Amino acid sequence: MPKLSIRDLDLAHKRVLIRVDFNVPLTADSTTSTPEVLDDTRIRETIPTIEYAVRHKAKVILCSHLGRPKGKVVPALSLRVVVDRLRELLDRAIGPSENVAFSPDCVGELAEELSSKLESGQTLLLENLRFHPEEERNDPEFAKQLASLCDVYVNDAFGAAHRAHASTEGVTHHVAQSAAGLLLEKELQYLGKAVTDPVKPFVAIIGGAKVSDKIEVIDNLLGRADAILIGGAMAYTFLNAQGQSTGKSLVEVDKIAVAKAALEKAAENGVKLLLPTDHVLADRFAGDAKTEIFSGTGPFPPELMALDIGPATIDTYTREVLAAETVVWNGPMGVFELPAFAKGTNAIAEAVAANDHATTIVGGGDSVSALHKSGVADKITHISTGGGASLEFLEGKVLPGVAALSDRA
Repeated sequence: MPKLSIRDLDLAHKRVLIRVDFNVPLTADSTTSTPEVLDDTRIRETIPTIEYAVRHKAKVILCSHLGRPKGKVVPALSLRVVVDRLRELLDRAIGPSENVAFSPDCVGELAEELSSKLESGQTLLLENLRFHPEEERNDPEFAKQLASLCDVYVNDAFGAAHRAHASTEGVTHHVAQSAAGLLLEKELQYLGKAVTDPVKPFVAIIGGAKVSDKIEVIDNLLGRADAILIGGAMAYTFLNAQGQSTGKSLVEVDKIAVAKAALEKAAENGVKLLLPTDHVLADRFAGDAKTEIFSGTGPFPPELMALDIGPATIDTYTREVLAAETVVWNGPMGVFELPAFAKGTNAIAEAVAANDHATTIVGGGDSVSALHKSGVADKITHISTGGGASLEFLEGKVLPGVAALSDRA
């Protein structure tokens, strides 16, 4: 990796500001209860970086955003809710962690005082960065205030690395050294190899609702992948581009020309861009809708819509996945939130997990959720923690939070 890693830094007795991604889902707040962490995956994923810093006698200062408070103090989005879970996880990793302290602000006199009193091996969590509007504006003075809390900076928040905010980009201009944490480093290694030097055959599975959301990914991968498997509602814009009428299925009419251009580019590059050949059609968008399997290239019944890929498509896609040496998956194959239309997505999850000889990389909240629902998440080589960031990386874009880190000599 061309950027410094936390492994390259001398951390002993230094204050280390680590940008983490503790933007975790919470239970709904009410007047009678406080929020609780529903899923601690993002906290668990950054524990190795925190543990590394603590074991190397650093004074650890953690900063993160939580939710969208829009620059105002919203008590229900306080990061204080994370402290107990963080202590529990650090207890398992490095022993008793009563020394995890909390600062009720991320900048200002109290934050400065608490950070200055830290001893080596202690950890301080700062309050929600987005309680200050200056964070998302990448305000230089706010970034300078964050930098004043530390001696070196580490970014371990891949999920926020595609944002040029004060805590991801601005702060790096006010510290001597800025480096990638272990999680960010791992994300860049797996995704970077997939888009620059994948072991062949390389199969990409791209799903979701809109071509407009994924066309840049598809376009970037058309020069790298051996096969691209399309699923989700976006498939019906592609089928329209081939001249097939798809009933009431979701179609981006203004993107039909874009889809047609992608099909032509795939043919020119010798890339297999596969579309569903059969479909689960429904009379309405509901779990108890009437359904039927439709195959062929003829027009769909005009009153029906496609909500999942059919069994023949599942078989075709599964064979492609099992023959691959590198697999990247982003986006569901259908409306997997409804059990009646989850078979395609679940089957792809099982196929990706069953390929034990390939490097398998899954990103995007829906795809990751499908893995967990199918109980096969532990069989995936790498599950990305950043939906938007992984998408932009696959598009070939430069991530501001990565570009800003110190270069390796």
